[in-house]
Amino acid sequence: MARNCHSERSGPIFLPFAKRMSVRAVEESQLIVNSAVERSTRACGLRKPTIVIRSASRKSLNLPRGLCYFIYFLAQATMPKAKIFITHPLYPEAQTLLQSVCDCEFWSKQDRPPKEEFLRRIKDKEGLVCLLTERVGDDTLRAAPKLRIVSNVAVGYDNVDVPACTRRGVLVTNTPGVLDETTADFAWALMLAVARRVVEADQYVRAGNWQGWNFDQYCGTDVWGKTLGIVGFGRIGQAVAHRAQGFGMKIIYNSRKRIAEDIEKQLSAEYRDMNALLAESDFISLHVPLNGDTRGLFDAPKFFRMKPTAFLINTSRGPVVDEAALVHALESKKIAGAGLDVFEQEPFIHPGLKRPNVVLAPHLGSASTETRGRMANTAAQNIAAFFQGQRPPNPLNPELLKP
Repeated sequence: MARNCHSERSGPIFLPFAKRMSVRAVEESQLIVNSAVERSTRACGLRKPTIVIRSASRKSLNLPRGLCYFIYFLAQATMPKAKIFITHPLYPEAQTLLQSVCDCEFWSKQDRPPKEEFLRRIKDKEGLVCLLTERVGDDTLRAAPKLRIVSNVAVGYDNVDVPACTRRGVLVTNTPGVLDETTADFAWALMLAVARRVVEADQYVRAGNWQGWNFDQYCGTDVWGKTLGIVGFGRIGQAVAHRAQGFGMKIIYNSRKRIAEDIEKQLSAEYRDMNALLAESDFISLHVPLNGDTRGLFDAPKFFRMKPTAFLINTSRGPVVDEAALVHALESKKIAGAGLDVFEQEPFIHPGLKRPNVVLAPHLGSASTETRGRMANTAAQNIAAFFQGQRPPNPLNPELLKP
């Protein structure tokens, strides 16, 4: 509260929680403040006011400074909390933060909430904390007329129609910067697994088929010293490149914008146009957001340009790859294999991808306990800041926030 108080003996002190309160909440808190002021000034026998408190309703009240603090905490403790719906229990630390600020309703079942149930739960909510499995568009916004903020527990936000939210004055936030290293780790896990045939060998051993060491048993492909092509050279793409340096790889990349020369030198990375990258790479790792330009980015012509010994790794978004074209490339041996964490129509997986030279994972890129905890905390911090009258750390449509 101190940052909202002037140090002079007179001047406005703003109630910090009033900025984004609903009209009803403002009116109710104003009544609480007025009642507290009336009782306290009578009890204290105050005659000369020394401080002005101004609430969001723009009414002014003259009080001594000590009483300001009392009224602030009284109003904050008694005014109604904003109702929010959280589509997953998240983690205890995030739960505690959310419950300290909001009236929380958690979805606790293992399965994702059905669409009808989801819409029913949010109809009276002012906030929503959702996963990438929940789609937030015009139908959601129509069903939730009180909704004021959507906190997406992911760095990608293709599940949220941000322009539609902006038109209705609904703030959208995400969780960037907390999952970069973990996702880069998993891209490498897929790369090593498919190159060295780890999954095939594991299944062979578990089935009881292993009879002992053999000279050419499950020989794979070296990763060390090969050429790695990275498509999308943002934070995650650069983290993948950093790891590739330890494997002595030649690193080439393609991105919407070429990065600064000093970062290229630091990562020993060289820019290539797409056709050159496809022709040179032994491994291609995708790290682009899903949008109109990247949907179906890897199609039949691109697979045709890849080396027949090359592998595709995708930890970005499934629809970036045309799966039918990928299956054809695998069947016709246009490429050597793939490591896939994401799919075009999750959770459906094209039957043609269930082959020995493809490693499949159920969207685990950021799935470490530490990182998922940080994601949950970041999403909770976005919500908490908003309903405490502060600027959320990660707004996607910041134009809705007043300076």
